[in-house]
Amino acid sequence: MRETVGGEPTAVLAADYFASYSVVGLLMLVGVVFVAVAFGAGRLLRPVVPTPEKLLTYECGVDPVGEGWAHTQVRYYVYAFLYVIFAVDSIFLFPWATVFAAPGYGATTLVEMFIFLGFLAVGLLYAYKKGVLTWT
Repeated sequence: MRETVGGEPTAVLAADYFASYSVVGLLMLVGVVFVAVAFGAGRLLRPVVPTPEKLLTYECGVDPVGEGWAHTQVRYYVYAFLYVIFAVDSIFLFPWATVFAAPGYGATTLVEMFIFLGFLAVGLLYAYKKGVLTWT
């Protein structure tokens, strides 16, 4: 007796299942081949004329002087980190706006968004109280 699921033999269902994954695998293979061909063509077509000037470290148009290690202020990283946090959090406003427009979700999503914005405000207030936002 053959095993069936919903009137279809299980072998047919398994074949359909693996066929859908074979399409994904084929697209991944095409993507890898495309990137490999592009890099290979670039390597073959570019001129290779190394000179001492070309082998120097390039740093914003200024000739490199001294060692490669330089002291960087941590405050720049803090500002960048705060920007990333608030930029990513602001991305959550877009799906909220679409759900807010749907009928029957207005009041619930409005309350949830004010809670979310409250957390953001508390985080910003905390950063301000710690003195992180003062430029020295």
